[in-house]
Amino acid sequence: MSAKLDRRHFIAAGTTALAMPFVMRGASAQSTWPARQIRMICSYPAGGQTDLLARAYGEFISKQTGKTVVIENKPGASGAIGTAEVARAEPDGHTILCSISTTYIMNRVVMKNPGYDMDKDLTLVSVIPGAGLLLVANPKTGIKTLEDFVAFARKSGKVNFGTYSAGSAPHMTINELNKQYGLNVEPVHYRGEAPMWTGMLEGTLDAAMGSYTAAQSVLQSDRGTVFAVHSKKVDAIPKVKTLPEQGATSKFFTVSGFTGWAVPKATPQPVVDRLAELCVAANNDPKVKEVLATFVLEPAIGFKETNALYQRELPIWIESAQSLGLEPA
Repeated sequence: MSAKLDRRHFIAAGTTALAMPFVMRGASAQSTWPARQIRMICSYPAGGQTDLLARAYGEFISKQTGKTVVIENKPGASGAIGTAEVARAEPDGHTILCSISTTYIMNRVVMKNPGYDMDKDLTLVSVIPGAGLLLVANPKTGIKTLEDFVAFARKSGKVNFGTYSAGSAPHMTINELNKQYGLNVEPVHYRGEAPMWTGMLEGTLDAAMGSYTAAQSVLQSDRGTVFAVHSKKVDAIPKVKTLPEQGATSKFFTVSGFTGWAVPKATPQPVVDRLAELCVAANNDPKVKEVLATFVLEPAIGFKETNALYQRELPIWIESAQSLGLEPA
């Protein structure tokens, strides 16, 4: 759909939306969707942030539509396995993907053939903008600000900086800081946040970067000092400044990443709109609120806002990812 057609669609939809309550706006789509059980494929393991969000929002959608929403975890290949399955599914709104920006954006850069083409095979419906990621230093380093980190890296010559995977936001952050400040910080890649923060607890890392929730084991045991957040303030630690606030200039430090839902590309627009409305309405559900609070996340946003965010952040993510020099696997 062209940008011109999109604008006409949203102007017409917006005029109608102002005059009709939530339930009535979805009445037409609801008469044909959903007609049966919904599969929501989560492309990451059970028990993690993406899975818990899928289950909370899925339960709300089930209550509102009267149809069962079954969560199926299909992890592997940075989300590509589950995503490829959704891309091949019937485009009728009964198979939905729940995944993260790594799957929706990064895989096109780091994989030769992820099994799907984001532009041709999938439509983003609604996303939850990412929370601010924390940059945490071992207290022994004396690092309390970005300026301290730069000075430490220049003086020591070697910094063990943990990331939760190659090609991740922490990996790109290190690369961007190296470029701006002329550093030679080498990333230490782990298979997930849990082992990375264990490395910090054990004292084998000088610094690491990850989510506020997962970092609590380090912070509560006084084994780490937060010296910056990536691009967004974190309400729980409002005094900690973002990287841009401390002088970092890369465009990558303006993006947030996201978790969100997608459907096969040819899914009818009324179904996409109805699903997006349900995701937004779910923000007021007590169980959804609890999960969002646990991970310090913002509420889900609508279809129009989702695609504006995606189009804004996509080129920045790709440019930063390509500058890593990773060869597609």
